[in-house]
Amino acid sequence: MEPGPLTEELNAACAAVTLASKLCKTAQASLTKHEKQDKKDASPVTVADYAAQAVVAWSLLRAFPDTQLQLVAEEESKSLHDPESAALLERITELFNATVNNGAGAPPASAQEVTQLIDAGRSRGGREGRHWVLDPIDGTRGFLANRQYAVCLALLEEGAPVLGVLGCPNLPLEGPITAAALEADAWPDHERGCLIFAARGRGAYCARLFGPDPAPRRVRCRAGDDRATAAYMTSVEAAHNQQGLTDALARAAGITAPALKLDSQVKYGLLARGDAAAFLRIPRGGYREKIWDHAAGALIVEEAGGAVSDLAGQPLDFGLGAHLDGVRGGGIVAAAPRALQATVVEAAAALEKGCG
Repeated sequence: MEPGPLTEELNAACAAVTLASKLCKTAQASLTKHEKQDKKDASPVTVADYAAQAVVAWSLLRAFPDTQLQLVAEEESKSLHDPESAALLERITELFNATVNNGAGAPPASAQEVTQLIDAGRSRGGREGRHWVLDPIDGTRGFLANRQYAVCLALLEEGAPVLGVLGCPNLPLEGPITAAALEADAWPDHERGCLIFAARGRGAYCARLFGPDPAPRRVRCRAGDDRATAAYMTSVEAAHNQQGLTDALARAAGITAPALKLDSQVKYGLLARGDAAAFLRIPRGGYREKIWDHAAGALIVEEAGGAVSDLAGQPLDFGLGAHLDGVRGGGIVAAAPRALQATVVEAAAALEKGCG
């Protein structure tokens, strides 16, 4: 990508996500059952989630030392101060120090300093000013099961995403990404690891995440509208996906292939690369969408030529704070070409009317 608006911020974001992705890959190779907790919502959090969040905060503070960091992030260190979490915090600190010392020659941080970095992500977001938005590991269950996951970082200006970066350590650099290929997980290690990024008005790009890649390639969503061969994606997590409804909606929009189930914002990355035509997300009742689950991926898809909206056809509003409480129609659709997104919205309205 040629230098232009947001170049400094995008370079810093890519560096932060790359460093955190390396930490995640290292941690995954030796993760034990004692290195995770269950949060109040029953979702898991691991030492890698905490340490990756600390690494991103540290990296952004280092890149912009004269700017107060406004970071909206998923994790907080409160539970790590309990005596029974001492070993967990020690491992988090160890992972953090190993990563930043190898990557930047920094002096070792104390456990207290690491928890302070984790809690740098306490911004409430909103429509005023700049806010970084981070999910240190989107798809933690995928991370635990050695499936797909992503380190996701976006920058909001006045409540709207202006850049997004996805670090996808398990994603192969080239497709095709099929259900059979995902099940077999047969890609060799040297073919895995994608950094997918975009800045507002400057297009979307894909680069090798691990190792040298001097020429990131421009990526674009599918231009054709052959729905008979179109792949559509849904979430693995049951709380994030009502499979019967997404299947019915896909069929109503003319998509006949079975759903490709994937964890995390990797789905946005595959859509931006042209490996799939649509991503449908209809969570179960009571689930509240969070901005860190969509901000980076949505911007990347839009810069690659796709469209992202709620099922009522309205843009996602990232200026409401940490939650996407303005989602209408019961879910989210990302699709390419844009005509397919419009068709999905129309089909959602028709299905809702038919059920009314």
